Amino acid sequence: MRLLLVEDDAMIGEAIRTGLKRDGFTVDWVHDGESADQVLRTDAFDLLLLDLGLPRKGGFQVLQALRARQQTLPVLIITARDAVADRVQGLDAGADDYLVKPFDLDELAARIRALLRRKSGRTEPEIEHLGVALNPATHRVTRDGREVALSPKEFALLQLLMERPGNILSRAQIEERLYGWGEEVESNAVEVHIHGLRRKLGTDFILNVRGVGYRVRPAQ
Repeated sequence: MRLLLVEDDAMIGEAIRTGLKRDGFTVDWVHDGESADQVLRTDAFDLLLLDLGLPRKGGFQVLQALRARQQTLPVLIITARDAVADRVQGLDAGADDYLVKPFDLDELAARIRALLRRKSGRTEPEIEHLGVALNPATHRVTRDGREVALSPKEFALLQLLMERPGNILSRAQIEERLYGWGEEVESNAVEVHIHGLRRKLGTDFILNVRGVGYRVRPAQ
């Protein structure tokens, strides 16, 4: 899952990015509200982590502009502003959750997973489809009850495909969601990860739609 972090404090931003990348998230980071606003107009993300006290354009302005464009991207405000009025303003402006600094990175990751579940219409923490079960919190995958060891990118790709079984994702869409800015992407990286997943989960689980992309086999 690809996240956009908007945080002007270098120490806090680096700690958040490092911690979330360890949890398997792809994290892009900008340091001011104007840059965030521009990026949100052009790039695709799964969730926005938004500070409020930002240079060039405040966090509330970024949020209001996002919602004015009718973008439904989940937004988690992360800020030192702990007044009830600020929380009310943030939630009423269109944020989906509000977390006050300082916070524990495990709690941040759990809140992100909860928002992503809500976005995909799930209530259960584990994703299950045709005998394959994936737990985003524990990074555990099983097929027919047998644990399957995946690389971080294989896990991220499998989660991406299992979020909406049957939906087709092109290679370009997969690359955009799995790799952040500055990450080198080999021309056949997606194909390599798909091959690894098929080898571990069976060739019948992920289908190649010729000339279009990949999808998880829909339930009959």
